[in-house]
Amino acid sequence: MEKISEFVELINGFVWGVPMLVLLLGVGMFLTIGLKFMPILNIGSAFKLMWSGREASGKGEISSFQALMTALSSTVGTGNIAGVATAIFIGGPGALFWMWMTALLGMATKFAEAVLAVHFREKDENGAYVGGPMYYIKNGMGKNWAWLGTLFAVFGTVACFGIGNAVQSNSIAQVLESNFSYSPLVVGLVVMVIAGGVILGGLKRVGKFAGALVPVMALGYVTCGVVILLMNVSEIVPALTTIIEQAFSPTSAQGGFAGATVWMAIRFGVSRGVFANEAGLGSAPIAHASAQTNSPVRQGLIAMLGTFIDTLVLCSITGLIIIISGNWTDGASGAALTSSAFDQVIPGVGGYFVAISLAIFAFTTIVGWSVYGERCAEYLFGPKSVLPFRLLFILALPVGAIMDLDFVWLLGDTLNAMMAIPNLIALAVLSPIVFTLSKKYFSSKES
Repeated sequence: MEKISEFVELINGFVWGVPMLVLLLGVGMFLTIGLKFMPILNIGSAFKLMWSGREASGKGEISSFQALMTALSSTVGTGNIAGVATAIFIGGPGALFWMWMTALLGMATKFAEAVLAVHFREKDENGAYVGGPMYYIKNGMGKNWAWLGTLFAVFGTVACFGIGNAVQSNSIAQVLESNFSYSPLVVGLVVMVIAGGVILGGLKRVGKFAGALVPVMALGYVTCGVVILLMNVSEIVPALTTIIEQAFSPTSAQGGFAGATVWMAIRFGVSRGVFANEAGLGSAPIAHASAQTNSPVRQGLIAMLGTFIDTLVLCSITGLIIIISGNWTDGASGAALTSSAFDQVIPGVGGYFVAISLAIFAFTTIVGWSVYGERCAEYLFGPKSVLPFRLLFILALPVGAIMDLDFVWLLGDTLNAMMAIPNLIALAVLSPIVFTLSKKYFSSKES
């Protein structure tokens, strides 16, 4: 196991090196400029579209709103609680600034992904609409690039067992064991049974589940977080000052914090930002391809809200509370750091709130990622592979619950980057189509 871990760590250092950060931020910046900052300037309009998207307005499997909630169910998870804490623990408070930058540019990336997913989607043998990076690579870039779509599907099929399965069930098991002394294996088995009841119902059941639970859990977390910040309102400006200052200067060692370079802040801010909101990863467009819509751009505007809500709202709340509490210098990491920070500002309650929130967030991520892995498997092996995949995905949950957490996180982080590479290449190549469709959409609205 040690040799496997060392090998994965070697790959991780390579795929999350300078080229990957340049590719992620570069494609996001290129799309943002090419779209003339349209995603950032149309956040209000996007929320209106999201609300109206509760009703079907075209062909597809689930409503536009349910597609967004399904995508959010997979992104709102451990990244918002443990991922933010890990970024701050390793990269210092400045890592949160780079998470914000990743999100601002990631809105354009997520917009482009959804536009291409709807534009190039197709029907499978059962008449269901399917799409995502593998389809817009195959249908948009031509046969000579079909291998790149296959590569994405392979990475996606494997990655879902890491980022969407083991990482999540492990996080649920660990946080419930530390707070309530529940057995990780028992927790894993319970998660397997409950998740199985949703996953075996297919995309429509997942869409209904996400549409009902995700808004409630996100609103609950935001409400509690905002109350905590208002209770410590005088500390918000100093915390923001610390974040911005340490984004561009080394973070000195303090207490149990070993110190961090600017590079560490950038690297872990970007990598954990991508882990949290999945912009550029190519996962979310798989859900948005099934939306009931006739407008790729309309769905793209709704899709980009996933990045806004996930990182600029939820991750910001977590990060600010951690920094305000001062616990980031104590040497704790991951969910333990977030839990201690919340408990610092609301003693006796904060730790339990984080535990319950993480368990719910991680569970919805499991359900959302099952759809992504299923679609990738279907692309590779056909519709007959769907049921076997669902069963295998469900049975893997208890295994993930008892695995070593460090290795699970390392594997998920590595597979994230490997999925992103073919998707980012496709976004860059197919960007003229995104620009043309967007221009046509907004011109027709003005006329």
